[in-house]
Amino acid sequence: MSHDVQAAVIDKLGGQFEVRDLALADPGPAEVLVKVESVGICHSDLAARDGHLPAALPAVLGHEGTGVVVAVGQAVSRVSPGDRVVLTFNSCGTCRTCASGHPAHCAEFLMRNFSPARADGSLSYHDGAEAVNGHFFGQSSFSTLALADERCVVRVDGDVPTEVLAPLGCGVQTGAGAILNVLQPWAGASVAVLGVGAVGLAAIMAARLTAATTIIAVDVVQTRLELARELGATATINPATTDLAAALREHTGQRGVDCAVETTGKPEVFMAALSAMAPQGTVAALAVAPPGSIAPFEMTFLPMVHIVGVTEGDADPQTFIPALVELYNQGRFPVDRLVDTYKFADIEQAAQDMQAGRTIKPVIVFQ
Repeated sequence: MSHDVQAAVIDKLGGQFEVRDLALADPGPAEVLVKVESVGICHSDLAARDGHLPAALPAVLGHEGTGVVVAVGQAVSRVSPGDRVVLTFNSCGTCRTCASGHPAHCAEFLMRNFSPARADGSLSYHDGAEAVNGHFFGQSSFSTLALADERCVVRVDGDVPTEVLAPLGCGVQTGAGAILNVLQPWAGASVAVLGVGAVGLAAIMAARLTAATTIIAVDVVQTRLELARELGATATINPATTDLAAALREHTGQRGVDCAVETTGKPEVFMAALSAMAPQGTVAALAVAPPGSIAPFEMTFLPMVHIVGVTEGDADPQTFIPALVELYNQGRFPVDRLVDTYKFADIEQAAQDMQAGRTIKPVIVFQ
């Protein structure tokens, strides 16, 4: 049996999102069928579209979905039809990192999130007789119905607006988790967030929840810096008008930055942050940089700093996403300030607005 859906398809590298009528398979034993209420557009979707992340095309992308469970496979125990859920990344659940509470660094992360094949080797979407790749991040939620692996599904309670829930599955989880799970700023620490799009602003909001006393937002878009101030930044830097490394040191009393979150993927920004770190400071690298991006640095000073790559905020979504929901409900984590909503028919415009910096977090809301 299959289900009639509308889904946004990318046909070729660098192509546009085109909404089409497709058929979606029934859930397998460990899969969940979700009626999608909304889905965020993440830079990882655009990176896959442009070939910076692996994706077999034509494909249905999307990995920040939220909605209501319609049906479940016979082996599913985590959720039931009628449950409201947030969709997030996929993981195996059994490897050493998953077993130790770090599924974002699953040994099978690449295969489970970027292979278009389901557990049984099949493809979930069809356009007539032609298969269309899906299973992106185990969900492919640019679709009115999404077929998600059970480990991608997080049940959420309450009446949180759908456009607030959607970004929690990846971008917001990544930025907030980098602060709360990885860097964990201590009392009096300084935090610099380089690039304050959705991921960076989530990091700013998370840093405000800690005892860090200096929170520096860095971006070339002035309106984003102004929003960062409203969300918790104590200082802002526009590197288009000043020397970034020097400005970072100035805002930390020349001591240097204790914790830095690098979201831009630009080697020159990464290098500036590295050169402005305090002794034993840590740079968390979050961005998906284009292939071939190289950041050369002076190895003599490496013993003085730490560099850590962070995937999905090193979060366990089953506990972290509900915590973010509760923080939003308490008024302490205003994700809604980042969001602009779009109709599904306007998904290509939403992607263009995001890439041009006209919106921070576009969320497609299904009617």
